[in-house]
Amino acid sequence: MAKKILIVEDEENERILYAEELEKEGFEIKAVPDGTVAVALVEKEEFDLIILDLQMPGLDGIETLGKILMKKRNLPVIIYTAYPQYKDQFLTWAADAYLTKSSDLSLLKEKVASILK
Repeated sequence: MAKKILIVEDEENERILYAEELEKEGFEIKAVPDGTVAVALVEKEEFDLIILDLQMPGLDGIETLGKILMKKRNLPVIIYTAYPQYKDQFLTWAADAYLTKSSDLSLLKEKVASILK
Protein backbone atom coordinates (compact mmCIF):
# COMPACT_ATOMS: atom_id res chain seq x y z
CA MET A 1 0.00 0.00 0.00
CA ALA A 2 1.29 3.46 -0.90
CA LYS A 3 2.53 5.70 1.88
CA LYS A 4 0.26 8.70 2.42
CA ILE A 5 1.69 12.21 2.47
CA LEU A 6 -0.05 15.45 3.45
CA ILE A 7 1.30 18.56 1.70
CA VAL A 8 0.50 21.87 3.40
CA GLU A 9 1.36 24.71 1.01
CA ASP A 10 -0.53 27.97 0.39
CA GLU A 11 0.93 28.56 -3.10
CA GLU A 12 -1.34 26.62 -5.46
CA ASN A 13 1.23 26.06 -8.23
CA GLU A 14 3.79 24.71 -5.76
CA ARG A 15 1.16 22.51 -4.08
CA ILE A 16 0.21 20.99 -7.45
CA LEU A 17 3.85 20.52 -8.49
CA TYR A 18 4.85 18.75 -5.24
CA ALA A 19 1.75 16.54 -5.38
CA GLU A 20 2.40 15.53 -9.01
CA GLU A 21 6.10 14.85 -8.42
CA LEU A 22 5.50 12.75 -5.30
CA GLU A 23 2.64 10.83 -6.92
CA LYS A 24 5.12 9.87 -9.69
CA GLU A 25 7.29 8.41 -6.90
CA GLY A 26 4.37 6.18 -5.88
CA PHE A 27 3.00 8.07 -2.88
CA GLU A 28 -0.65 8.81 -2.14
CA ILE A 29 -1.00 12.58 -1.76
CA LYS A 30 -3.44 14.94 -0.07
CA ALA A 31 -2.59 18.61 -0.60
CA VAL A 32 -4.19 21.47 1.35
CA PRO A 33 -3.73 25.26 1.28
CA ASP A 34 -3.43 26.04 4.99
CA GLY A 35 -2.70 24.86 8.50
CA THR A 36 -6.29 24.91 9.75
CA VAL A 37 -7.37 22.40 7.09
CA ALA A 38 -4.23 20.32 7.77
CA VAL A 39 -4.88 20.06 11.51
CA ALA A 40 -8.50 19.00 10.88
CA LEU A 41 -7.37 16.36 8.35
CA VAL A 42 -4.76 14.92 10.70
CA GLU A 43 -7.53 14.40 13.27
CA LYS A 44 -9.60 12.39 10.75
CA GLU A 45 -7.07 10.57 8.57
CA GLU A 46 -3.82 8.68 8.99
CA PHE A 47 -0.73 10.06 7.25
CA ASP A 48 2.79 8.67 7.06
CA LEU A 49 4.43 12.08 6.56
CA ILE A 50 3.64 15.80 6.37
CA ILE A 51 5.42 18.32 4.14
CA LEU A 52 4.81 21.72 5.69
CA ASP A 53 5.37 25.27 4.46
CA LEU A 54 6.01 27.90 7.15
CA GLN A 55 4.78 31.19 5.66
CA MET A 56 1.02 30.78 5.24
CA PRO A 57 -1.95 33.05 5.94
CA GLY A 58 -3.94 32.26 9.07
CA LEU A 59 -2.32 29.43 10.98
CA ASP A 60 1.36 29.56 10.01
CA GLY A 61 3.57 26.51 9.68
CA ILE A 62 5.09 26.71 13.16
CA GLU A 63 1.65 26.92 14.82
CA THR A 64 0.43 24.10 12.56
CA LEU A 65 3.43 21.95 13.50
CA GLY A 66 2.70 22.45 17.20
CA LYS A 67 -0.98 21.54 16.86
CA ILE A 68 -0.25 18.46 14.74
CA LEU A 69 2.45 17.15 17.06
CA MET A 70 0.14 17.59 20.08
CA LYS A 71 -2.28 15.18 18.36
CA LYS A 72 0.17 12.82 16.60
CA ARG A 73 3.49 13.01 18.41
CA ASN A 74 5.30 10.50 16.17
CA LEU A 75 4.09 11.76 12.79
CA PRO A 76 7.14 12.69 10.70
CA VAL A 77 7.19 16.28 9.41
CA ILE A 78 9.42 17.90 6.80
CA ILE A 79 9.42 21.68 6.92
CA TYR A 80 9.79 22.86 3.31
CA THR A 81 10.14 26.62 3.17
CA ALA A 82 11.74 29.45 1.23
CA TYR A 83 12.92 30.96 4.53
CA PRO A 84 16.09 29.41 5.99
CA GLN A 85 16.12 31.89 8.92
CA TYR A 86 13.37 29.97 10.77
CA LYS A 87 15.65 26.96 11.20
CA ASP A 88 16.97 28.44 14.45
CA GLN A 89 13.51 28.80 15.99
CA PHE A 90 13.07 26.29 18.79
CA LEU A 91 9.71 24.95 17.58
CA THR A 92 11.08 23.98 14.15
CA TRP A 93 13.46 21.55 15.88
CA ALA A 94 10.50 19.20 16.41
CA ALA A 95 10.39 18.55 12.65
CA ASP A 96 12.24 15.56 11.22
CA ALA A 97 13.84 17.73 8.52
CA TYR A 98 14.11 21.38 7.54
CA LEU A 99 14.67 21.97 3.84
CA THR A 100 14.89 25.22 1.90
CA LYS A 101 12.71 25.26 -1.21
CA SER A 102 14.42 24.71 -4.53
CA SER A 103 13.30 24.38 -8.13
CA ASP A 104 15.09 21.02 -8.04
CA LEU A 105 12.88 18.68 -5.99
CA SER A 106 15.46 15.86 -5.77
CA LEU A 107 16.55 16.77 -2.22
CA LEU A 108 12.91 16.80 -1.07
CA LYS A 109 12.27 13.44 -2.75
CA GLU A 110 15.41 11.94 -1.18
CA LYS A 111 14.40 13.16 2.29
CA VAL A 112 10.84 11.80 1.87
CA ALA A 113 12.24 8.42 0.75
CA SER A 114 14.73 8.25 3.64
CA ILE A 115 12.08 9.07 6.27
CA LEU A 116 9.50 6.65 4.86
CA LYS A 117 11.76 3.68 4.13
